[in-house]
Amino acid sequence: MIQLTGAAKHFGDRTLFSNADWLLGDQDRVGLVGANGSGKTTLLRILAGLEPLDAGSLVQTKRQTVGYLPQEGLTAAGKTLLEECRTVFGHLWDMESELRALEPRLATVQGDDAAAVQERYAQLQHAFLVGGGFEVDARIGVVLAGLGFPPEQLHWPCEAFSGGWQMRIALAKLLLAEPEVLLLDEPTNHLDLEARNWLEEFLRRYPHACVLVSHDRYFLDAVVERTVELAHGRLTLYHANYTKYIVQRDQRLEQLRAAERNQRERRGQLEVFINRFRYSATKAKQVQSRIKELERMEVIEVPPEEPVIHFRFPQPKPSGRRVLELRGVAKSYGEKEVFRGVNFILERGDRVVLVGHNGAGKSTLMRVMAGQDEPTEGERVVGHEVSMDLFAQDQYKVLDPEERMLDDLTAISPVLMGPQLRSMLGCFLFSGDDVFKKIGVLSGGERNRYALARMLLQPSNLLLLDEPTNHLDLRAKDVLLESLQAYNGTLVFVSHDRYFIDGLANRVVEVADGGITVYDGDYEDYLYRKEHGSAAQMEMQKSPAADTTAKPKAAEPKAERPKRRLNPQKREKIEQAVKGLEEDISRVEAELSMLEGAMARHETFRDPSKAQSTVARYEEQKEKRAKLYSEWEKKSALLEEAAAH
Repeated sequence: MIQLTGAAKHFGDRTLFSNADWLLGDQDRVGLVGANGSGKTTLLRILAGLEPLDAGSLVQTKRQTVGYLPQEGLTAAGKTLLEECRTVFGHLWDMESELRALEPRLATVQGDDAAAVQERYAQLQHAFLVGGGFEVDARIGVVLAGLGFPPEQLHWPCEAFSGGWQMRIALAKLLLAEPEVLLLDEPTNHLDLEARNWLEEFLRRYPHACVLVSHDRYFLDAVVERTVELAHGRLTLYHANYTKYIVQRDQRLEQLRAAERNQRERRGQLEVFINRFRYSATKAKQVQSRIKELERMEVIEVPPEEPVIHFRFPQPKPSGRRVLELRGVAKSYGEKEVFRGVNFILERGDRVVLVGHNGAGKSTLMRVMAGQDEPTEGERVVGHEVSMDLFAQDQYKVLDPEERMLDDLTAISPVLMGPQLRSMLGCFLFSGDDVFKKIGVLSGGERNRYALARMLLQPSNLLLLDEPTNHLDLRAKDVLLESLQAYNGTLVFVSHDRYFIDGLANRVVEVADGGITVYDGDYEDYLYRKEHGSAAQMEMQKSPAADTTAKPKAAEPKAERPKRRLNPQKREKIEQAVKGLEEDISRVEAELSMLEGAMARHETFRDPSKAQSTVARYEEQKEKRAKLYSEWEKKSALLEEAAAH
């Protein structure tokens, strides 16, 4: 258990969050979401005890173990892969060493010492057994296999693994350690699709608390049960996975906007009343009451609305029906054969995803399709009127480092103007003065993002995209997915993002064991066939949505009230009614003020049922107030008219 109370963190004059409260339960699975730069990584480091709070407190259970996986920067060296993973179980090896030291003494020690040695040996043996000492290597093998390490690599030195595989080693050690609080910052960044699927299932069964930062929507939906949003300096908890969080967040924002509109309307009514009766002796009490209400009113703050970006890229000229064909293609690098006997036909409109474990040959097959690598054997045939572009993982290398981004795009875009180009760059996380940066000063990830935007500005009718979603956040992925869904050309892509694959692919090509297998249908069909050996025939029936649009009735014109005289008894009766109405209005307004205060607090919306009942009660009282005011105005007007005669 970890609890944040009144927590705050600042960087200079910038506030990441303030007055934040959060209780992380023993088995909570939480997705931490927010825009790039909102402070998610900093918050994880605070939970891990690596950074201090500027205000507030962090309390955790005594002797609680916390494990933290950063996005990058961890390396292992000096041991083999198996030895490195075995270091996680140091307490077991200490017990084993003590057991080995006690064994010779069991045969020689006598008397009371013998009983003490035997008891200690029995205790250690039991603890070693319960701690899984005899199963350590098996557990290590399962985790390493799940993360994509083949058995022959168990005895490789850790120095032989590249940066992405080094992060897999760090993740494996963390999962083997099973800390009571697991903090993972983008754990899927260096995993292929198979390893992601394995990690997803592992985290579902994880027995302790887990906090996860990820830009993989499908992964979040599959793993987390709660979502914490870090936005505009606040932490807001939603009891939902990522997709349901989006719905609840939008509903909450709409309720806040409605409450803010109602509050503005109410403030306007109060100010009108105060200005109207400020100098009326008979209304002095009511005026003072409304002045106090204005002063007590807690202003409802609505977070600024993020702009929704929809960007349609120019459409290419159509190609012939048969776009590309591989006939008996093989590819080798020296003695290493990547694949052989590949036969494949790509037709216009296909959206093909290449899947397979890392190193299976997906990128090699992509380069052969693009004509960048010549096949060792076989033939590559390009169709009629086909123009193609390849987006490789190191695409930035072909860019001019001295060009500024906006100038570079302006030079190649005959149609789009500066504001449109800046909006497009904003889709890919380049905002403000960033658009004037030279390409050469960008990081590798930034240059790849820019290269992708540049390609899609003038797309060919065959796009070959190798990991296009790398270095994109959830919002940028949505923009890219939407633009590619509207693209009318042919698409072949590699991606480890399941949500992205589900949104695009209509054919799956599995690259494995030196060949390919083609599956018609989406990724779900592919998984079903892999599991059952036959295609699943499923039909989705969609019923047309009912038209719930109702035309509002035209407002009826109000009848003009005739002026009349009132006798003393009638006047007294109306005055008493006005006084009663004013008392009723005061009570209703007090309750509305209380409800507005509740709707301004984030705690109200953490419980969906409480939020719904609060909003319903607010609307009910608001309607009641309107009726009371209407009746009060009618009777007050009668008194004013009578006083004029």
